[in-house]
Amino acid sequence: MAKQSRGLIAYHVGVTALTLGSVLNVGLLFLKQGNYAVEMAIANGLLAIFAMDYLVRLIITKNRKIFLIQSAFDLLGIIPLHPVFAFFRLARLVRLIRFHHLFWRLGISGKWTKAYHRFIYQTGFIYLFSISVAIIVLSAFLFSLTEKQSLADSLWWAITTATTVGYGDETPHTAFGKIIASFLMVGGIGFIGLLTSTITDFIADRASQSATAQEMQQQTDITALLTKIDTLTGKVDQLQNQLDRLEKSTPKK
Repeated sequence: MAKQSRGLIAYHVGVTALTLGSVLNVGLLFLKQGNYAVEMAIANGLLAIFAMDYLVRLIITKNRKIFLIQSAFDLLGIIPLHPVFAFFRLARLVRLIRFHHLFWRLGISGKWTKAYHRFIYQTGFIYLFSISVAIIVLSAFLFSLTEKQSLADSLWWAITTATTVGYGDETPHTAFGKIIASFLMVGGIGFIGLLTSTITDFIADRASQSATAQEMQQQTDITALLTKIDTLTGKVDQLQNQLDRLEKSTPKK
Protein backbone atom coordinates (compact mmCIF):
# COMPACT_ATOMS: atom_id res chain seq x y z
CA MET A 1 0.00 0.00 0.00
CA ALA A 2 2.82 2.41 0.86
CA LYS A 3 4.60 1.59 -2.41
CA GLN A 4 1.36 2.13 -4.33
CA SER A 5 0.86 5.46 -2.59
CA ARG A 6 4.40 6.57 -3.38
CA GLY A 7 3.94 5.44 -6.99
CA LEU A 8 0.71 7.43 -7.29
CA ILE A 9 2.35 10.54 -5.86
CA ALA A 10 5.28 10.15 -8.27
CA TYR A 11 2.82 9.77 -11.17
CA HIS A 12 0.92 12.90 -10.14
CA VAL A 13 4.17 14.85 -9.76
CA GLY A 14 5.17 13.74 -13.26
CA VAL A 15 1.77 14.78 -14.68
CA THR A 16 2.10 18.15 -12.97
CA ALA A 17 5.58 18.71 -14.40
CA LEU A 18 4.50 17.72 -17.92
CA THR A 19 1.40 19.89 -17.71
CA LEU A 20 3.31 22.98 -16.62
CA GLY A 21 5.98 22.22 -19.21
CA SER A 22 3.42 21.96 -22.01
CA VAL A 23 1.80 25.26 -21.02
CA LEU A 24 5.20 26.95 -20.83
CA ASN A 25 6.10 25.54 -24.25
CA VAL A 26 2.88 26.90 -25.76
CA GLY A 27 3.64 30.28 -24.21
CA LEU A 28 7.05 30.29 -25.90
CA LEU A 29 5.38 29.40 -29.20
CA PHE A 30 3.00 32.34 -28.94
CA LEU A 31 5.77 34.72 -27.90
CA LYS A 32 7.96 33.35 -30.71
CA GLN A 33 10.84 32.72 -28.36
CA GLY A 34 13.40 30.01 -29.12
CA ASN A 35 13.44 27.48 -31.95
CA TYR A 36 9.94 27.07 -33.43
CA ALA A 37 10.62 23.62 -34.92
CA VAL A 38 11.95 22.27 -31.62
CA GLU A 39 9.05 23.75 -29.64
CA MET A 40 6.51 22.25 -32.05
CA ALA A 41 8.24 18.87 -31.76
CA ILE A 42 8.01 19.14 -27.98
CA ALA A 43 4.32 20.12 -28.21
CA ASN A 44 3.56 17.13 -30.44
CA GLY A 45 5.51 14.79 -28.16
CA LEU A 46 3.64 16.01 -25.09
CA LEU A 47 0.37 15.70 -26.99
CA ALA A 48 1.15 12.04 -27.71
CA ILE A 49 2.02 11.42 -24.04
CA PHE A 50 -1.17 13.01 -22.73
CA ALA A 51 -3.25 11.19 -25.37
CA MET A 52 -1.79 7.82 -24.30
CA ASP A 53 -2.33 8.71 -20.65
CA TYR A 54 -5.98 9.58 -21.36
CA LEU A 55 -6.60 6.32 -23.25
CA VAL A 56 -4.97 4.20 -20.54
CA ARG A 57 -7.04 5.86 -17.81
CA LEU A 58 -10.18 5.42 -19.93
CA ILE A 59 -9.47 1.70 -20.37
CA ILE A 60 -8.68 0.89 -16.73
CA THR A 61 -11.39 3.06 -15.12
CA LYS A 62 -14.36 1.26 -13.58
CA ASN A 63 -16.96 3.88 -14.47
CA ARG A 64 -16.35 5.32 -17.94
CA LYS A 65 -19.39 7.61 -17.78
CA ILE A 66 -18.09 9.40 -14.69
CA PHE A 67 -14.60 9.43 -16.16
CA LEU A 68 -15.75 11.10 -19.38
CA ILE A 69 -17.61 13.76 -17.41
CA GLN A 70 -14.80 14.50 -14.98
CA SER A 71 -12.10 14.34 -17.67
CA ALA A 72 -13.82 16.48 -20.28
CA PHE A 73 -11.07 19.11 -20.10
CA ASP A 74 -8.45 16.36 -20.42
CA LEU A 75 -10.05 15.34 -23.71
CA LEU A 76 -9.99 18.94 -24.89
CA GLY A 77 -6.32 19.10 -23.94
CA ILE A 78 -5.40 16.41 -26.48
CA ILE A 79 -7.18 17.94 -29.47
CA PRO A 80 -4.47 18.25 -32.16
CA LEU A 81 -5.99 21.24 -33.96
CA HIS A 82 -3.90 23.91 -32.24
CA PRO A 83 -1.27 24.04 -29.45
CA VAL A 84 -3.48 26.44 -27.48
CA PHE A 85 -5.63 23.46 -26.41
CA ALA A 86 -2.77 22.51 -24.09
CA PHE A 87 -4.11 25.12 -21.64
CA PHE A 88 -7.07 22.82 -20.96
CA ARG A 89 -4.60 20.45 -19.28
CA LEU A 90 -4.43 22.87 -16.35
CA ALA A 91 -7.82 21.51 -15.26
CA ARG A 92 -6.01 18.27 -14.45
CA LEU A 93 -3.93 20.13 -11.88
CA VAL A 94 -7.08 21.43 -10.22
CA ARG A 95 -8.35 17.87 -9.82
CA LEU A 96 -4.99 16.73 -8.44
CA ILE A 97 -5.07 19.57 -5.92
CA ARG A 98 -8.54 18.46 -4.83
CA PHE A 99 -7.50 14.79 -4.79
CA HIS A 100 -4.64 15.45 -2.37
CA HIS A 101 -6.68 18.05 -0.39
CA LEU A 102 -3.87 20.58 -0.79
CA PHE A 103 -6.11 23.56 -0.10
CA TRP A 104 -7.32 21.90 3.10
CA ARG A 105 -3.75 21.06 4.12
CA LEU A 106 -2.74 24.67 3.52
CA GLY A 107 -5.76 25.93 5.42
CA ILE A 108 -7.23 27.88 2.48
CA SER A 109 -10.12 25.60 1.59
CA GLY A 110 -13.48 27.20 2.02
CA LYS A 111 -16.57 28.55 0.34
CA TRP A 112 -14.89 29.36 -2.97
CA THR A 113 -13.86 25.73 -3.57
CA LYS A 114 -17.44 24.62 -2.96
CA ALA A 115 -18.66 27.37 -5.28
CA TYR A 116 -16.23 26.20 -7.96
CA HIS A 117 -17.48 22.60 -7.75
CA ARG A 118 -21.08 23.76 -7.81
CA PHE A 119 -20.47 26.00 -10.83
CA ILE A 120 -18.57 23.40 -12.85
CA TYR A 121 -20.75 20.34 -12.19
CA GLN A 122 -24.08 21.14 -10.56
CA THR A 123 -25.02 23.90 -13.02
CA GLY A 124 -24.18 21.71 -16.01
CA PHE A 125 -21.46 24.11 -17.15
CA ILE A 126 -19.01 21.29 -17.89
CA TYR A 127 -21.49 19.57 -20.20
CA LEU A 128 -22.47 22.70 -22.13
CA PHE A 129 -18.86 23.81 -22.41
CA SER A 130 -17.72 20.42 -23.67
CA ILE A 131 -20.51 20.21 -26.25
CA SER A 132 -19.84 23.78 -27.43
CA VAL A 133 -16.13 23.11 -27.84
CA ALA A 134 -16.86 19.78 -29.58
CA ILE A 135 -19.14 21.51 -32.09
CA ILE A 136 -16.56 24.23 -32.77
CA VAL A 137 -13.67 21.78 -33.11
CA LEU A 138 -15.60 19.39 -35.38
CA SER A 139 -16.80 22.28 -37.55
CA ALA A 140 -13.26 23.64 -37.78
CA PHE A 141 -11.90 20.23 -38.79
CA LEU A 142 -14.53 19.72 -41.50
CA PHE A 143 -14.10 23.31 -42.70
CA SER A 144 -10.37 22.73 -43.00
CA LEU A 145 -10.94 19.66 -45.17
CA THR A 146 -13.57 21.19 -47.46
CA GLU A 147 -12.11 24.68 -47.80
CA LYS A 148 -8.44 23.60 -47.90
CA GLN A 149 -7.58 25.92 -45.00
CA SER A 150 -5.10 25.39 -42.19
CA LEU A 151 -6.43 24.02 -38.93
CA ALA A 152 -5.52 27.24 -37.10
CA ASP A 153 -7.40 29.44 -39.59
CA SER A 154 -10.35 27.03 -39.57
CA LEU A 155 -10.50 27.13 -35.79
CA TRP A 156 -10.44 30.93 -35.88
CA TRP A 157 -13.30 30.89 -38.40
CA ALA A 158 -15.34 28.48 -36.26
CA ILE A 159 -14.90 30.58 -33.10
CA THR A 160 -15.81 33.88 -34.78
CA THR A 161 -18.82 32.26 -36.46
CA ALA A 162 -20.15 30.51 -33.34
CA THR A 163 -19.82 33.67 -31.26
CA THR A 164 -21.62 35.72 -33.97
CA VAL A 165 -18.62 38.05 -34.32
CA GLY A 166 -18.02 37.16 -37.95
CA TYR A 167 -15.05 39.28 -39.03
CA GLY A 168 -15.34 37.93 -42.56
CA ASP A 169 -11.62 37.26 -43.01
CA GLU A 170 -12.41 33.54 -43.41
CA THR A 171 -15.56 32.53 -45.29
CA PRO A 172 -16.83 29.30 -46.88
CA HIS A 173 -16.80 29.16 -50.68
CA THR A 174 -17.86 25.57 -51.38
CA ALA A 175 -21.32 24.09 -50.94
CA PHE A 176 -20.13 21.71 -48.21
CA GLY A 177 -18.41 24.58 -46.43
CA LYS A 178 -21.63 26.58 -46.40
CA ILE A 179 -23.55 23.59 -45.04
CA ILE A 180 -21.00 23.21 -42.25
CA ALA A 181 -21.30 26.93 -41.50
CA SER A 182 -25.09 26.63 -41.33
CA PHE A 183 -24.94 23.80 -38.80
CA LEU A 184 -22.37 25.72 -36.77
CA MET A 185 -24.53 28.85 -36.75
CA VAL A 186 -27.55 26.94 -35.48
CA GLY A 187 -25.90 24.48 -33.08
CA GLY A 188 -22.94 26.52 -31.92
CA ILE A 189 -24.83 29.72 -31.23
CA GLY A 190 -27.56 27.79 -29.38
CA PHE A 191 -25.15 26.03 -27.03
CA ILE A 192 -23.01 29.13 -26.51
CA GLY A 193 -26.19 31.01 -25.62
CA LEU A 194 -27.02 28.34 -23.05
CA LEU A 195 -23.46 28.52 -21.77
CA THR A 196 -23.69 32.28 -21.33
CA SER A 197 -27.08 31.93 -19.66
CA THR A 198 -25.66 29.36 -17.23
CA ILE A 199 -22.88 31.74 -16.21
CA THR A 200 -25.20 34.72 -15.73
CA ASP A 201 -27.76 32.63 -13.81
CA PHE A 202 -25.04 31.34 -11.48
CA ILE A 203 -23.75 34.87 -10.80
CA ALA A 204 -27.29 36.17 -10.25
CA ASP A 205 -28.08 33.26 -7.92
CA ARG A 206 -24.91 33.86 -5.92
CA ALA A 207 -25.76 37.56 -5.63
CA SER A 208 -29.30 36.71 -4.54
CA GLN A 209 -28.05 34.24 -1.94
CA SER A 210 -25.58 36.79 -0.63
CA ALA A 211 -28.30 39.44 -0.35
CA THR A 212 -30.65 36.97 1.35
CA ALA A 213 -27.95 35.90 3.80
CA GLN A 214 -27.20 39.55 4.58
CA GLU A 215 -30.88 40.28 5.18
CA MET A 216 -31.19 37.24 7.45
CA GLN A 217 -28.11 38.33 9.38
CA GLN A 218 -29.55 41.81 9.79
CA GLN A 219 -32.86 40.36 10.96
CA THR A 220 -31.01 38.14 13.43
CA ASP A 221 -29.06 41.12 14.74
CA ILE A 222 -32.25 43.17 15.11
CA THR A 223 -33.98 40.31 16.95
CA ALA A 224 -31.00 39.93 19.28
CA LEU A 225 -30.98 43.69 19.93
CA LEU A 226 -34.72 43.72 20.69
CA THR A 227 -34.24 40.79 23.05
CA LYS A 228 -31.52 42.66 24.90
CA ILE A 229 -33.71 45.77 25.07
CA ASP A 230 -36.59 43.73 26.51
CA THR A 231 -34.24 42.19 29.08
CA LEU A 232 -32.87 45.59 30.01
CA THR A 233 -36.41 47.02 30.24
CA GLY A 234 -37.43 44.17 32.56
CA LYS A 235 -34.43 44.82 34.80
CA VAL A 236 -35.24 48.54 34.91
CA ASP A 237 -38.83 47.74 35.86
CA GLN A 238 -37.62 45.45 38.64
CA LEU A 239 -35.29 48.15 39.89
CA GLN A 240 -38.10 50.69 39.83
CA ASN A 241 -40.36 48.32 41.79
CA GLN A 242 -37.64 47.81 44.38
CA LEU A 243 -37.20 51.56 44.70
CA ASP A 244 -40.94 52.01 45.14
CA ARG A 245 -41.08 49.37 47.86
CA LEU A 246 -38.08 50.93 49.56
CA GLU A 247 -39.74 54.34 49.58
CA LYS A 248 -42.93 52.87 51.03
CA SER A 249 -41.06 51.00 53.76
CA THR A 250 -39.02 54.02 54.74
CA PRO A 251 -40.78 55.94 57.57
CA LYS A 252 -41.50 59.57 56.87
CA LYS A 253 -39.99 62.14 59.19
